[in-house]
This record gives sequence, structure tokens and C-alpha cells, in this order.
Amino acid sequence: MENSSATSKKAFSIDEFCSAHGISRAMFYKILKEGTGPRTMRVGSRTLISDEASADWRRQMEAA
Repeated sequence: MENSSATSKKAFSIDEFCSAHGISRAMFYKILKEGTGPRTMRVGSRTLISDEASADWRRQMEAA
């Protein structure tokens, strides 16, 4: 039996995050500029959103 937490994705690209949350890239950059977007991290030249940052962002949006 596989451990689902070990096989689940830990970080998302911007495109993956947008697809998973049903928003466009333009909306992603808009909410990022407004300060209401998810926390991001840089890994080399890539910008990623961790699973934790994604979950935190969803909780903030639900509370708003």
C-alpha cells in the first residue's frame, strides 16, 4: 500500500496551480500584484507554489 502523502505533489508550477484552481495566468498575476495571491518560492529560474502555500491561500479565500 502506497503512502499517499509520499506520492502527492509537493509544489506546483504557476500553470499547474492555475489549472488546479480554475484561474487564468492573468488572474494569478493580478492577485499576486494585489497581495492576495499564494506565497511563491524560486527554485533556480522556476517559480513554484508549495502545497502548503496553496492550502493556506485556499483557506484565506474561504474566509474572505
